[in-house]
Amino acid sequence: MTRVDVNCDLGESFGPWKMGRDEEIIPLVSSANIACGFHGGDPLVMQRTVALVKKHGVAAGAHPGFPDLAGFGRRYMGLYPEEVKAAVQYQIGALDGFCRAAGIPLVHVKPHGALYNMAAKDMNLARAIAEAVKEINPRLILLVLAGSCMAAAAKEAGLAAAQEVFADRAYEEDGSLSPRTKPGSMITCEDEALSRVVGMIQTGKVRAITGKEISVTADSVCIHGDNEKALVFAQKLTGAFAREGISVVPLSQICGV
Repeated sequence: MTRVDVNCDLGESFGPWKMGRDEEIIPLVSSANIACGFHGGDPLVMQRTVALVKKHGVAAGAHPGFPDLAGFGRRYMGLYPEEVKAAVQYQIGALDGFCRAAGIPLVHVKPHGALYNMAAKDMNLARAIAEAVKEINPRLILLVLAGSCMAAAAKEAGLAAAQEVFADRAYEEDGSLSPRTKPGSMITCEDEALSRVVGMIQTGKVRAITGKEISVTADSVCIHGDNEKALVFAQKLTGAFAREGISVVPLSQICGV
């Protein structure tokens, strides 16, 4: 049976500001990427999100981003690699503390937003992130964009890497995600998104925004928790996988760690 992990960006509320429907989505995924306070989240939100993933048996992962609460971590910032490394370690350490207090392991790390997109194309940033992860815990899984510099940096560092694909994003011909400012970059039709995801898992191919078919590796499927249709899509994705004989399993099983 074909296997895949389903991950979602979660814990992105901040103080009285509510983001997403975490309580409803968490039971439908196998991995949770939990914001660590830089782009979203705060200590109480982090603690509550860890408690939720523990309750539902979902794997906890750190979701470090740029120090950019106002921009939700989606603005490109000119941090040096050593600054990125320190920021990533700081955020992983914070979430790991909550995981230890709850008695569950921290399983993976997935960079967020602009940091994720920049490191996908910048080997120096990718290496800084991989080094940050390895120095904290070499058994952590790095969740990366399929075919990116992050995947290469994880391999170089000897880290287990899971390559992910996106249900709601269009791709450029080089395998990168189309910028959100570009027309057609966001896949809003649920049926189209479902068809694309199943196709990526079963065939390892997806049609880029230009119409060209490109290769991808689908170890994990990402659902953006801040997408207003995230819950409905997660529900439909579960049904589609059941019909297609696709089994949802945690990253530890995908990567064999």
